[in-house]
Amino acid sequence: MSTVEQKTSTTESDVEIVRMTEHDLLEVVEIEEQSGLSRWGWAAYYAELHGGNRELMLVAKPLHVHVDERNIAGYIVARETAGELHINNVAVREQYRRRGYGAMLLGRVLDEARRKRATAAFLEVRDGNSAAQALYRKCGFRGIAKRSNYYSDPTEDAVVMTLDLT
Repeated sequence: MSTVEQKTSTTESDVEIVRMTEHDLLEVVEIEEQSGLSRWGWAAYYAELHGGNRELMLVAKPLHVHVDERNIAGYIVARETAGELHINNVAVREQYRRRGYGAMLLGRVLDEARRKRATAAFLEVRDGNSAAQALYRKCGFRGIAKRSNYYSDPTEDAVVMTLDLT
């Protein structure tokens, strides 16, 4: 078994999932850049924090962090409009991947969307990002369409995925 496969799953007692704040933005942008997501940047996250969907902007903070490590393991940013949740970005730092952080963030934002009475969730994911697609399928999402050349840097198609929240 490789080192990655030997890592244990993180439990909810090992992590705190909280609403994102302005103090988190530098780390969020750092994670975004390291993850190869479409670039939002600091200003876009800041503007989103001051909008009506700030309760759908969450960060995962490991409770047992070494002094030399960052405070944020991952984050999720979503919007709810007209009964639909759109998940904009989900990213987890490389050293925290395959431990359940992404699933916990996704689960928490889906719970919040249900509380807001959203009936469906949607997201786009890079066609070549099989790990993310597997996570989304594990959480109940299914692919429904492709968007040609949706991503840039590098150019790649997106798979559109949805989940019924009712």
